[in-house]
Amino acid sequence: MAKLYFYYSAMNAGKSTVLLQSSHNYHERGMKTLLLTPLIDQRAGVGKIASRIGLTKDATPFKPEDDLFTLIHTLIHTPHTAPPLACVLIDEAQFLTRPQVEQLAKVADDLSIPVLCYGLRTDFQGNLFPGSAALLGWADNLSELKTICHCGRKATMNLRTDAAGKPIKE
Repeated sequence: MAKLYFYYSAMNAGKSTVLLQSSHNYHERGMKTLLLTPLIDQRAGVGKIASRIGLTKDATPFKPEDDLFTLIHTLIHTPHTAPPLACVLIDEAQFLTRPQVEQLAKVADDLSIPVLCYGLRTDFQGNLFPGSAALLGWADNLSELKTICHCGRKATMNLRTDAAGKPIKE
């Protein structure tokens, strides 16, 4: 049975790197993946997932109003020569909506396709992102990716800074 996974962490833990490595592992075995990224995330350009270590891959951008179950269902039922879809990987999953998380759970349950979501758990004030809150409730498997703080301890919070690098607290 396929599952919905949520891999979360503080910023700069390597979530995008792990996502891209996971996709590579599937491709290396002749399996097809679908990479999704929210349209709001354009750090590397529209429809791109990029890691800080230089890995980049094209992805399908989605908007908050998009029905991800329908998108994936349509994709797997479109005639093509490629192998069947083996896995869906989503970057910046904190920007998912609650309905989209429910749609992804349906992808895992009804289409038997594993869905791996990577994102932040909370914002810089410790508040859950709506997508993360939904994933914490709906995911079959939760996994924290750990990173270290500038002080050398485990990072537990995100720090928002201005252009000069000074912390923003509000």
